Amino acid sequence: MNTGIVIKSTGSWFTVKGDDRSLVNCKIKGTYRIRGIRATNPVAVGDRVTYTLQDDNETGLITHIEERKNYIIRRSPNLSKEYQLIAANVDQAWLMVTLTSPRTFPEFIDRFLVSAEAYSIPVSLIFNKTDLYDEALRSELAWFRKTYRDIGYPCYEISAKEKINTNQIRSMMANHLNVISGNSGVGKSTLVNTLDPSLNLRTADISIANKSGRHTTTFSEMHEFSFGGYIIDTPGIKGFGLIDFGKDELFHYFPEIFKASSGCRFHNCSHTHEPGCAVIKAVAEGTITESRYLSYLNMMDDEGGKYR
Repeated sequence: MNTGIVIKSTGSWFTVKGDDRSLVNCKIKGTYRIRGIRATNPVAVGDRVTYTLQDDNETGLITHIEERKNYIIRRSPNLSKEYQLIAANVDQAWLMVTLTSPRTFPEFIDRFLVSAEAYSIPVSLIFNKTDLYDEALRSELAWFRKTYRDIGYPCYEISAKEKINTNQIRSMMANHLNVISGNSGVGKSTLVNTLDPSLNLRTADISIANKSGRHTTTFSEMHEFSFGGYIIDTPGIKGFGLIDFGKDELFHYFPEIFKASSGCRFHNCSHTHEPGCAVIKAVAEGTITESRYLSYLNMMDDEGGKYR
């Protein structure tokens, strides 16, 4: 029996880096179920697994998946009721945001943060392409930064292309298992290449027609940094999964809403319409930003608010 970590998933095959640093392409033994989730891939990049070598001594069979400390999922692109595991056992997640070329919207950020809170993954926000920002965008950036820092999320401003402020990111990623996510075209692969040029990840230009990125990552893949630690480059996270909790628990994963909720008149307040709601009062007073509250309302409305 051998043990190792899954560093690449291509759907039916999984590349495992053994504890002896050998690379083995493996299949899965039997059918695994993860907490009742109908996952298209029961093994995720970052999983610790046990495997046996096949008769050819080149391929392997995964026979056991160690318990995960956390994981990230997204809705399957092809099957609306199934989900895709994109990373497991993450030490810290980095959400890359751009306010131009392409534009990242607040609700997209909030969905990622809620999911990370639910799966106990620390998150930092990286605002990229700041070399392109004019005065208006810099003013908007200041609003984003204050909004999320006040909640408790670290925010960093960089230009991956121009190598501005990237050394700080490198030092914080060192010796950790990191996952980097964001809309296509925000510069994830460019940043990884800047942090460690030896990785030489493929990048793609922004589409001029729609100012959006072309997908360069189809499956999750883990890369080992030369300076220590790992980075998992994920596919686009449209349909980021919110499936392990019901709508009555959603407010738990908005830290500022959860904090304000202790003052609500009713213990089962949904924070949408009830009299004596301390959350609605905090929004009116400006201590909870309107954009965050709107994200909360929109998520409550998704599929009737049913996440499981």
